[in-house]
Amino acid sequence: MIVFPAIDLKQGQVVRLAEGDMDRATVYGDDPAAQAMLFAQAGAGYLHVVDLDGSFAGSAQNREAVESIVAAFPGHVQLGGGIRKRADVEGWFDAGVARIVMGSAALKDPEFVKDMACEFPGGIVVAVDAKDGMVATEGWADVSDVPVIDLARRFEDAGVAALLFTDIGRDGLLKGVNVDATVELARQVDIPVIASGGVKGLDDIHVLSMHASEGIEGVITGRALYDGRLDLAAAIAMAGRS
Repeated sequence: MIVFPAIDLKQGQVVRLAEGDMDRATVYGDDPAAQAMLFAQAGAGYLHVVDLDGSFAGSAQNREAVESIVAAFPGHVQLGGGIRKRADVEGWFDAGVARIVMGSAALKDPEFVKDMACEFPGGIVVAVDAKDGMVATEGWADVSDVPVIDLARRFEDAGVAALLFTDIGRDGLLKGVNVDATVELARQVDIPVIASGGVKGLDDIHVLSMHASEGIEGVITGRALYDGRLDLAAAIAMAGRS
């Protein structure tokens, strides 16, 4: 199982939000590339980067910061946030991003996302952000009437690399991962699932890793790392036992 340390970007700074609320941001640094290198030194081979401003604006707002991360980090960078056009997808792959995460576009223009998944095999991840079982979009500002499982099933056999499942109600709050909902989603689709939202410590990594054979590809963790509640090297070691 892969551990993806997260770097969320707001106005060029490294931050973490509580429940996706931009007004509840905690700043952890102003050098995203340096943060990426710290994660690399701890053994991370993958990063999950989010352009938070881009999620709301619908286009890249932290391009310089993302490019600095890609240049500094020796592993694979997975990027999300406001990527909704072909030119955006192509531009980020050309810039060295390994995988693109698409959320709002997956709900509003699924055929476009499927086209991108076909054109860039293994390069597209669909974000399935949930609030009370329904899909949330536009940087989690809007909640749709589409059940999570219905959105996930639209991308069966579409060639997407993974589904990124986030329980918004737990994100950034250190409440623990919603393991039951994450595993249930993985069991109902043939697409690997990445867990996100609420990781509070090594126990979450351990429990999720026990379900790796059921389709859990990885887990994203942010605040627990920044607050020192989770040691990244220990998390990677734990996940590697699955």
